[in-house]
Amino acid sequence: MDIRNFVSAKLHFTLWRSLEHVARSGNDIISQDFPRTAATAMQLFALGISHHNAPLAVREQVAFVPEQLSRALHHLLHTKPVREAAILSTCNRTELYFTAEHPAATAEWLSEYHALPAERIQPYLYAFPQRDAVRHMFRVASGLDSMVLGEPQILGQMKQAARTADEAGTLGTLLNKLFQRSFSVAKEVRSTTAIGANIVSMAAAAVHLSERTFDKLQKQNILFIGVGEMTELCAAHFFRQKPQRITVANRSRKRGEAFARRFQGDCISLDEVAERLPQYDIVVSCTASSSPIIGLEMVERALAERNRRPMVMIDLAVPRDIEAEVGTLGGIFLYTIDDLGKIAEDGVESRQSVVLEAEAIVDARADHFLHWMDSRETVPVVRALRDTAERSRRHELEHALKRLARGDNPELVLERLSHGLTNKLLHAPTRTLNQAEGGERAEIAQMLARIYHLHP
Repeated sequence: MDIRNFVSAKLHFTLWRSLEHVARSGNDIISQDFPRTAATAMQLFALGISHHNAPLAVREQVAFVPEQLSRALHHLLHTKPVREAAILSTCNRTELYFTAEHPAATAEWLSEYHALPAERIQPYLYAFPQRDAVRHMFRVASGLDSMVLGEPQILGQMKQAARTADEAGTLGTLLNKLFQRSFSVAKEVRSTTAIGANIVSMAAAAVHLSERTFDKLQKQNILFIGVGEMTELCAAHFFRQKPQRITVANRSRKRGEAFARRFQGDCISLDEVAERLPQYDIVVSCTASSSPIIGLEMVERALAERNRRPMVMIDLAVPRDIEAEVGTLGGIFLYTIDDLGKIAEDGVESRQSVVLEAEAIVDARADHFLHWMDSRETVPVVRALRDTAERSRRHELEHALKRLARGDNPELVLERLSHGLTNKLLHAPTRTLNQAEGGERAEIAQMLARIYHLHP
């Protein structure tokens, strides 16, 4: 072996052994690729508004349509002191997950972005810091915080929120790790508990409400407006009742026709809804439109053509697809997603033992994730330690190579190199120990014994 390579390899080995104990005590964080920014000044927060404390009329005002999310994330990071961010916007909640020094600026941004006075949403906002934020995200992903306990749709919505933030470039190391851990916790909860068993879904509730008006659905014509996961679930439940006719109205004709084929129905365009509305006894609407699709005058005309025969209208959208005033018309039975949620809550009490099992999993996994977050705070110190050791290594190696170049005995060169490196690595801790007094000296001595596994 070339003597220079041998010296370099020997030095690398000596340095590695000197730092081995530090690497172990740092939970192997030395090997992880973390950003060099001072992330410790930032805290993790979850801020939002949900069905637990906010009425639909408020929730729909802070909802984001999918096309808005990327632009909204960029706007948040460029106008407020936020480093990472993701937005989850569903029928039941709008939540922001982000890192910042304080959540107040993000709360202000939410009202400013939607052009709302702060006092309009302030009473309904909640903000969870660090530990509570982690636990909250795990509960949301697992369906523990949903209007329908254990419903699985929220997990897909959270995955889409993570993808959107990733594509927008606002999903950093911490949030990415948190989302991935949330998904794994949700999977564990669903696979090891019975939380998803016998779920009374929103779709089943929609059928139940319709049957209050029409004893049997076999003679009814049903119109679905919008093609999405919630609409498809409803269509599957209604299809089992063998209605007389199923029609879907959608902006994309191709997607609408594919949806209609699955349920042996037909497809119309959104522009045809006003003209065709009188033909349908039940209307289920769930689109991403930012303004109502069905207005008061449209329904009044439909009722007149139907000779005042009743209609059931189920609005699953947030913001709402059907104007609230429609519900005041005689013969119209208008239900919102909150109405369905009240029905779906039946039977939750009987599953409280399952909830306790799921909550225990969430708590344990939250503690584990927080431990990982705490370990990140040591990364700057470890990096500084490695940089200092690397400078010492290079300095001693340069001296050793110069001695070898002038013909000094290689064994003596290695001996001096090892002594020089050892002295440099031990100079700072021994000097600190010698300069300390009283109780401080005892504490430092105990810490050094722990780091280097010393047994006096």
